[in-house]
Amino acid sequence: MRFANVFFSFYLIFVLSCSTTNRTGSDIESKSTKETKYLFENTPHWSDEFNYQGKPDSSKWGYDLGGDGWGNNELQHYTNDIKNAKVENGQLHITAIKEKTEKRDYSSARLISKNKGDFLYGRIEVRAKLPAGRGTWPAIWMLPTDWAYGGWPESGEIDIMEHVGYDPNNVLSSIHTKSYNHGIGTQKSGGKNIPTAMTDFYDYRLDWTPYAIRCYYDNQLVFTFINEEKTFEEWPFDKRFHLLLNLAVGGNWGGAKGVDETIFPATMVVDYVRVYKMIEK
Repeated sequence: MRFANVFFSFYLIFVLSCSTTNRTGSDIESKSTKETKYLFENTPHWSDEFNYQGKPDSSKWGYDLGGDGWGNNELQHYTNDIKNAKVENGQLHITAIKEKTEKRDYSSARLISKNKGDFLYGRIEVRAKLPAGRGTWPAIWMLPTDWAYGGWPESGEIDIMEHVGYDPNNVLSSIHTKSYNHGIGTQKSGGKNIPTAMTDFYDYRLDWTPYAIRCYYDNQLVFTFINEEKTFEEWPFDKRFHLLLNLAVGGNWGGAKGVDETIFPATMVVDYVRVYKMIEK
């Protein structure tokens, strides 16, 4: 989920042509001696299994609110209403609804773990089923908690999973930094063709160490970005980040081929979120 969307056409061309191939900081490579120093604990140290009913657990989740387009010309107004984000039957439901709001014609939700779950390195697993239909734009992603290196994209962004409804079979992972972002045509992304992403649950996973960022879908590696050990402009990922779960409507990417108004309400369903600590051997 781009925090800002500059020169979007470059990014769209890239995604449509390359979303099913891997992109790396150099190239995808086998684990080096340096990387094998890092492991992950077997038990999550932060998680939400959604084994309760009602609104999302306020000790773990907050909300981003509003409908100003979110830097991408999105069409939804984000709320903290239970109709847009609710837990039932052991799952979180984030639902976009076609309805008049103060500024927009759609409502939805964007959950954030900021100041409730902030992480530096680790393994993050989110099991989710994606919405179907042209105009949907679900995302599982991370932003800096402290913005230590400045605004977007200087302090970085990690997209664990993104999907747009008009390109239903393709799921994408990516990173954004000052040196590597779609605004200047240097983006780093990878993904996989998953025709059943909207009917079945998949495990979307991030393994984040000082050496590399790696994304997996159901344990299959789809994206690697290696720390080149230069400056924060290439690797701002040595600071705390937090999680975001959201369902946008339209926007520069999600709405590039319009919005099918007949598909709403549309829902992203999340089975669990689990975060495991990194340990160094």
